[in-house]
Amino acid sequence: MDLNLTGRTVLITGASKGIGAAAAEAFAEEGCDLILAARSGEALEALAGRLRSQHQIQARAVVTDIRDPEQLKALAEAGRDADILVNNAGDIPGGTLEAVDEEKWRHAWELKVFGYINLTRAIYAHMKARGSGVIINDIGAAGERMDAGYIAGSTGNAALYAFTRALGGKSLRDGIRVVGVSPGPVETDRIVTLMKTAAQRRFGDEDRYRELMANYPRGRPAKPREIADLMAFLASDRSAYTTGVVFTVDGGISASPG
Repeated sequence: MDLNLTGRTVLITGASKGIGAAAAEAFAEEGCDLILAARSGEALEALAGRLRSQHQIQARAVVTDIRDPEQLKALAEAGRDADILVNNAGDIPGGTLEAVDEEKWRHAWELKVFGYINLTRAIYAHMKARGSGVIINDIGAAGERMDAGYIAGSTGNAALYAFTRALGGKSLRDGIRVVGVSPGPVETDRIVTLMKTAAQRRFGDEDRYRELMANYPRGRPAKPREIADLMAFLASDRSAYTTGVVFTVDGGISASPG
């Protein structure tokens, strides 16, 4: 299926690894030019260089800490002509209400919750002036299947569900579509590290971490590219009537009563 995305410009946050890097790959394969943002400059520059070489596209790395208002403002200016925004940066810690104090909670939300909202506000204004654009929020299924052991993440993700639906419910009047993709477990560096730690604790051998994934659907977490390919489709005109919704991709976990 040709998504007809060639020549469009995509701004992706949290692009140096995981789902963000997979999204960069997916959009590059479709012929999109890229503005890649993350805090890890070396990894970001390496990814941008490789995608330029492999796909003959333009790919620019913008090292940014979205928590910093001035850096966010500079990123929004760099991405003012973006046709597509993928909000993806985030590192909300696990833990119960007692374990996650106010400082940790606010620090996490400055990146994922307020980072998404503030960058969207800036980029939306540019898109509205042109009368077109797509904003994709990478959220997380914990916003639907609440987890007291990940309370800051569940609460933040639920807020982004509401943000996506509220904004996307009216945005088409401005020619803009706002959608969410909400993954369950995804095989990123973060989940592998967590699983290795759990395997070391349980089995005394971190290399047995995949055994802990046996109860996931298909016996594995999702692959980052499975999330990224959905993003590319949603960004395309093949999905031109889609806005104000969040697509859960978790192998059916959220739909299971167990």
